[in-house]
Formats: sequence, C-alpha cells, structure tokens
Amino acid sequence: MSPPHTGTPTAPVAGNAVAIKNFAFSPAKLKVKAGTTVTWTNQDTDAHTVTSSGAGGPLHSAALTTHATYSYRFTKPGTYTYLCTIHPFMTATVEVTR
Repeated sequence: MSPPHTGTPTAPVAGNAVAIKNFAFSPAKLKVKAGTTVTWTNQDTDAHTVTSSGAGGPLHSAALTTHATYSYRFTKPGTYTYLCTIHPFMTATVEVTR
C-alpha cells in the first residue's frame, strides 16, 4: 500500500532498474550504492536515450528501441542527472552512495 500523495517530493527509490514508459523515467529518482549496475529498459514504442545532463557525464546510450536496454555501473558516489536527448523534458537522477 503506498502512502497518500502529500505534494512533497518523493524520496529516492532503491533498486537497480529504471523503466522508460509513457515518456518518463520510472523511478525519476533512484538511489544505489557505489558499484551497482543500473539497467534502463525502454517500454515505449518511441525511441529514447539515457544521456547525462551537462558535459562530461558518464551516461551515453544509443537510441533505445522498444524493449532495448542500457546498463551502466556507477562506481563513484554522487548525484547523476540525465535526460532523453530525443525528448529533453524527460529527466531523472541517480543518487550514488558509499
């Protein structure tokens, strides 16, 4: 049972999988420990990318077709923001802890 929506930002979700569906990354905030490999799976019929926001970020997927996946192993703690370069309104973050 999920808590009632209070209008406050949702806490990061722990795990290692991100679904790309309905033109959004789900969860939009993922929290993982350093050394975790995160896998994105495109569940939309449109292609999407997983690309770091700003220069120098580690995430650079090709355009992912339906059911395609992209994985990246996060080795350094920090907050990694990313987006879909085809649909730049699609944004999300991965928070990496020790």
